[in-house]
Formats: sequence, structure tokens, C-alpha cells
Amino acid sequence: MEEFVNWLNDMIWSQALIYLCLGAGLFYSIATRFLQVRHLKDMIRLMFDGKSSDAGVSSFQALSIALSGRVGTGNIAGVATAIAYGGPGAIFWMWVMAFLGSATGFIEATLGQVYKTTRNGQFRGGPAYFIEKGLKAKWYAVLFAVVTVIATGVLLPGVQANSIASGMNTAFGTNPWITGIFLAIILGLIIFGGVKRIANVAQVVVPFMAFGYILVALLIVFLNISELPGMIALIFQSAFGTDAAFGGILGAAIMWGVKRGIYSNEAGQGTAPHAAAAAEVSHPAKQGIVQAFSVYVDTLFVCSATAFMILITGMYNVEPEGMNPIVNKLGAVEPGPIYTQNAVEAVLPGFGAPFVAIALLFFAFTTIMAYYYMAETNLAYLNNRVRRVWTEYALKLVMMGMVIYGSVKSAKLAWTLGDIGVGSMAWLNIIAILLLTKPALRVLKDYERQKREGLDPVFDPKVAGVEDADFWEHEYNNRSKNGVELKKSGT
Repeated sequence: MEEFVNWLNDMIWSQALIYLCLGAGLFYSIATRFLQVRHLKDMIRLMFDGKSSDAGVSSFQALSIALSGRVGTGNIAGVATAIAYGGPGAIFWMWVMAFLGSATGFIEATLGQVYKTTRNGQFRGGPAYFIEKGLKAKWYAVLFAVVTVIATGVLLPGVQANSIASGMNTAFGTNPWITGIFLAIILGLIIFGGVKRIANVAQVVVPFMAFGYILVALLIVFLNISELPGMIALIFQSAFGTDAAFGGILGAAIMWGVKRGIYSNEAGQGTAPHAAAAAEVSHPAKQGIVQAFSVYVDTLFVCSATAFMILITGMYNVEPEGMNPIVNKLGAVEPGPIYTQNAVEAVLPGFGAPFVAIALLFFAFTTIMAYYYMAETNLAYLNNRVRRVWTEYALKLVMMGMVIYGSVKSAKLAWTLGDIGVGSMAWLNIIAILLLTKPALRVLKDYERQKREGLDPVFDPKVAGVEDADFWEHEYNNRSKNGVELKKSGT
């Protein structure tokens, strides 16, 4: 059984998926005329634009929910793995993937907004919704929803909880049972409050954890400031094979950088559209642009913070697969959070283990919150015609149970099964958004047309030439009936 699961995981996360994500990012960067550069100013402005409503959350809250999912243990462990197997140059290629992936992030988030709907008084949307409405493929949408509920609702929460419990045990000697029960109680208090409570918690915790983590990284860089020019040069030289030590692993640098970049920023995997659809905005492209920025935050800020701490202190190994070690400064250790722990420890003795434990607590717990939101959104899709309240309670209780179980059990099989689920989501989502490229680009074109006319863009799907955007047809008609006029930008 385990051999079959590992084989299936290797098939799903094969080079084909890596090339598909890379190709989609390059294609959308060109198709949108590099909106990730042209609309950089809008990314910052729109992040704080708009307010929440009874049905939806604010743009910033939607960004925070999405970042809860993007910023996780991969931002610590994934960066270490990229350096260990691809050398320092892998970081450059992670940056490249973030740059290209932000265009993909725009497309999938915009589609999430275009085809969203209102269920039980709340905005709902995501790949399942835009697959059914945009592609008219109900079976495809149901398949995505089922895979997502199982992966994010059952398999992955326990794995994230295990990372937290291990970190707390290493740093403070906390019994995993105590950690698990504590996490389950806090999770229950949040998720039983619904999406609004998740959004309220995320908008406070996510900025705090990201800024706190980056602040510590800046401190470590400042205390090693003389090493900074050499470290930057090493990243770029290794990325292009011009460094003497790492010149022979150029291919590994590219592969591991691209691979870990995709894992970390999640662009194209179908996770962010769920949060994007919940936002209260006047035009789908507004939230698409905000979500494009979230890809930058994940990789250019948080992953870079981890990389800089590790590289500037020299606390890493480089052991390419099938080759002798090129760098071995930590001895025989598995690539992971231990790299960051040693990096912090080298500068701030006694602070390494607690810092990593607290970072994992915030990163992994907010990811569990995001998992619940994704699972609940897809459960709502499956319960489209009849609201089965018992299934919602069952999901909450199962997730709380899996958090406790995962805290005390090392669930390697669950991690692999979860990877299969997320990988399947990525395949299903990227194929879907590629087939829906035309309406997504029409939305961008409509947004840019209104901006050129000096208007605050408001979406009318008929004017934009987008079909089956039922919510927006209803919403736009309501705005017209109520006499809502388009405002000049900045007013």
C-alpha cells in the first residue's frame, strides 16, 4: 500500500507538473503584459481598499486568509531543502518562480471572483465553482471539491500539527498531547465562529507573524552585514553556474528552486481562489491584483528571510542527489527547520530552538485555519442543493481530531496522501484556468479600460464580454437600480 502511494505521489509531482506550473506562469506573464510589474502600485493600494460586508470580507482580510495558506512550514523547511539539494543558486530560481507565479495567481484569483456565488448569506467561490460555471463540467467540479475536502479537511491538518508539536517539544519539552489538545481547542474557537472569525484572526496574526519573522532575519543579517555582498554574489553566481564550487550543479539549482518555489507560493494550485472569492470588491481584477501580491510576500519576503538567515551565517549543507557533499557545515542532519535553528543559534545563542518553534506554531496553525476554510467552501459546493448542517459540524470535529492525532503520531503516510491531494488540486486547477484564459483576460482588459477613463472600476460582465457570471449580473443590476455611480479614481 505504502509503495503504491509513494509511486502515485511521484507520478503526480513529476517534472510534468513542474513544467506545467512554470509554463503557465510564463504564458500568463506574457498574456497580461507582465501585470505583476505594471500594477505593482495597485497591488499596494488595493490591499487596503474596500471594507467587509455582511456577505464578504475586506480585500486585506482575503489577502490574510490566502497568506495563511501560502505561508507555512514550507517557508522554513522548503527553503532549507532547496539549498541542500540545489545550492544557494536555488534561491534565485525561487524568486523567478514567484515573479512568474504572481501572474498565474492573478488569473486564478480573478476567476474565483468572477464566478463566485452567495451561499447562506456568504460569498463562496473557488475552482469547483468556476469549473462548473465557466467550463460547464459538473463532474470535473465535483472531483475537485471531493479531492480538496479530503486533502485539506482530513489529511493535511494533522501533518501541520505534527510540525508544531515537534517544535514545541524540542524547544520547551512540551508534551505533544498537551500541544495537540491546546491547538484543537483554539482551532475550534476560531472555526465555529465561521469565515468572519477566521478572517478577523488572520488579519491580525498573519501580518504579525510575517513581520516578526522578517524582523529577526533582518537582525541576523545586520549582525553579519559584512557578509551580505558576498552572500548576494554567491546566490547569483550559483544560479548561473559561474561559481567554482557550485558550477557543476546548475541543473539542480534550477530544478530545486523552481520545485520549491511552486510548493511554497502555491500559485496555480487552486488554494488562493477560495479566499479571493470571499472578498467584497467592485471588480474581480482588484482582488486578482491583491492575490498576485501575496505570491510576492510568500517568496520574496518570507522565503528570502529564511534563505538570508541560513546563507549569511553559513549554517547549511549542500548535498546534491547522487553526488558527494559540496558543503558540509552541519554534519549529518536532514534538511529542514534545523538549518534555520542553527543559523539563529549562531548569532543569538539559546534563541534558535524557541524561535523556530514559535515560527512553526504561527506558520502551521494559520495554514490549518486556511485548510478549514478551503474544505468548508468545497463542502458548501457539494451541499449545493440541500444544506446538510451535520456535515459542517462533522468537518469541524474531524479537523480538531486530526490535529490532536497528528500532534502525537508521525503521519508519513498522511503527509504523502496529502501531497497527492494538493498535487491533484494543482493539475485540475491549472488545466481549468488555462481553458478559462479568455474570460480572465477580458476581465483584466475591462479593468484597465476603466482605469484609463479615470473611473473606479465596477464590473459589468455583459460589457466585459464574460458569460455566466451570475452573481455579477445580479450585483451590477442592483447597483444600477440603487443609483450607484462610478467614482473617479482617488475620490
